[in-house]
Amino acid sequence: MAGGEILVDSSWLIAQYDIRSHSHEEVRRISKYLGGRFVVPQVVLTEVTYLLNREMGTPGVTKFLEEFNETQPVLQEVTVPDLRRVKDILQQYKTAKFDFVDCCLMALSERLNISQVGTLDRRDFTIFRPKHVSYFEIWP
Repeated sequence: MAGGEILVDSSWLIAQYDIRSHSHEEVRRISKYLGGRFVVPQVVLTEVTYLLNREMGTPGVTKFLEEFNETQPVLQEVTVPDLRRVKDILQQYKTAKFDFVDCCLMALSERLNISQVGTLDRRDFTIFRPKHVSYFEIWP
């Protein structure tokens, strides 16, 4: 098993908490296996609650928040220097059309020296080359 912390994106959290997700069981199994080593950028929460509200309404969001609070993951803020790095990533990879939240994870990974990402959207994290490691270890 790999060590260290794991940054998780919106797709991971939605799959973990939405039983309708085709990846729900796999993500829950992996989450249990990996334990409580998850780092959740605060910008991810905004995206997750927006998407859950759109698909499931307020009951979906409140259920997510209830379960999320029980797991007590590490919440990580995005700093101004992180945003500068986000801008650089967006410019460097402009043809890849990365989204803002994924770029925030990329910047945080470099600042926090995290090489593992929990995501179902592997494309962006496979293309990106972080400064601190050769590539990301991507779960699942």
